[in-house]
Amino acid sequence: MHPTRPIFAKEFEQLLNLQQVRDALFFLKQDNEATTKDQIEITEVEAPPFHEANRAAFLKDKLAEFGLENLKTDSEGNVYGIRKGTGNGPSVVIAAHLDTVFPSGTNVAAHVKDGIVYAPGIGDDGRGLAVLLTLLRSLDDNKIETEGDIIFLADVGEEGLGDLRGMKAFFRENTNVDGFISVEPGAPGDLIYCGVGSKRYNVTFKGKGGHSFGDFGSSSTIHAAGRAIAALAAMTVPQEPKTTYNVGTIHGGTSINTIAQDAGFQLDLRSVSSQALTELEENALALIHEAAQKESEACGQPGSITVSAELVGDRPAGSQVEDTPIRQIALRAAEVLGIEVTMEDPLSTDANVPISLGIPALTLGGGGNSGGHHTLAEFYDSTDAFYGPQRILLALLGMTGIKDQVHPLLSVREKK
Repeated sequence: MHPTRPIFAKEFEQLLNLQQVRDALFFLKQDNEATTKDQIEITEVEAPPFHEANRAAFLKDKLAEFGLENLKTDSEGNVYGIRKGTGNGPSVVIAAHLDTVFPSGTNVAAHVKDGIVYAPGIGDDGRGLAVLLTLLRSLDDNKIETEGDIIFLADVGEEGLGDLRGMKAFFRENTNVDGFISVEPGAPGDLIYCGVGSKRYNVTFKGKGGHSFGDFGSSSTIHAAGRAIAALAAMTVPQEPKTTYNVGTIHGGTSINTIAQDAGFQLDLRSVSSQALTELEENALALIHEAAQKESEACGQPGSITVSAELVGDRPAGSQVEDTPIRQIALRAAEVLGIEVTMEDPLSTDANVPISLGIPALTLGGGGNSGGHHTLAEFYDSTDAFYGPQRILLALLGMTGIKDQVHPLLSVREKK
């Protein structure tokens, strides 16, 4: 287990000494089967990239059953509402994303074999959305009143070229947030508190083109793209903070005997550090433009090749110190339940956005065993999955506090 400093021990002892908290944890265990049913129902409402409205409406109806205040669908398509506290604590968001990677028309019907559920999206993030509902049931059934508000959020645009658009929109409109948890498929001990930022580009070279024999010697967009890719592949990047680059797809040309009029590729740049990502981006773009110039000049045709680099993805990077209270709270919540925290590697999740804004945030695993994410063979095993919601509930209650019983461990931020 990752070592924890001896902080928050007294507060978590107070939490676990409360009968209603112990009852809430037991409720989550008993609710495991109902949570899996929710998960299947949610998954079977398709939510293709940029078309999450049907699933959003489904979740809104589910959330409405709990009497959340100010329940709404915002202009970007996010659905959220507030479970009000006493007003004497921080405002904490718990979120799961609505969208999947699968296009419209994908067969998302679930089938169960040997106790394992198979369906595209059943784990990512059907699990996270189902966890929101079981947490609400547990809090309401055990009449737990928190000091701080809890905002339950089902957001759009987490996957791929969705570019965290839902989370960006939410934080543009909601500045009074003091803490944030996103729920993703994963083991109960997963804890992500640093966000991998990324810049993604569609790079396109354009030129006159021609016949491979008759116009031999003319500049080629494919050759320009090749020069660029070779130059990018020779870049050096720091190991710490981890910084990476990748040309993921290439395109161009019309036939084997044609000098291509257009060609290009998609470029993915990533880093945990905003500064390192900016430096990598500047270097990569310079090399791309230099490649167009070199191809033009090599053929004695200056300016014959032009290039454009369209930014199609911009996920902010962000990191937090190991001693940040929100991480320590999550570690302690796992520890008191006997859950080992074995995965804290930086990843790109909804938590990137609040972390980049200086808001304490992390991503926790929803529990259960799932795999095949982003494939048609995705699966989910609900055995002992309740440990995920139990750990998340304790972390939430530690952050927000309980009325007249436990003081919030997460501070109310100074708002600019």
